[in-house]
Amino acid sequence: MGNEERPSEKPGAEGALPAIDFSTFILSLSTSALFHLGLIPEAQSGKAGERNLPLARQTIDILEILETKTRGNLDPEEAKLLESLLFEIRMRFVEANRR
Repeated sequence: MGNEERPSEKPGAEGALPAIDFSTFILSLSTSALFHLGLIPEAQSGKAGERNLPLARQTIDILEILETKTRGNLDPEEAKLLESLLFEIRMRFVEANRR
């Protein structure tokens, strides 16, 4: 094992995943929340995801925990991204609850 690279980690490798930093992590979580709100299609079928409000709420809660626990430790761009993502997802959650 040691220093061996997995194929997805090699530069230019087919199916390579982007490096994970705080911004890509919270973007991933927000995408998950939007998926559970039925606003993003499934990758395989292209059909809208089935709405699951409890899972969407849980993902919003996770983002809120991250906001609280990282307050004062993020650079201004990360803090603004997290704040704006949370605002947008919360608004969409409220809209989904009205339907």
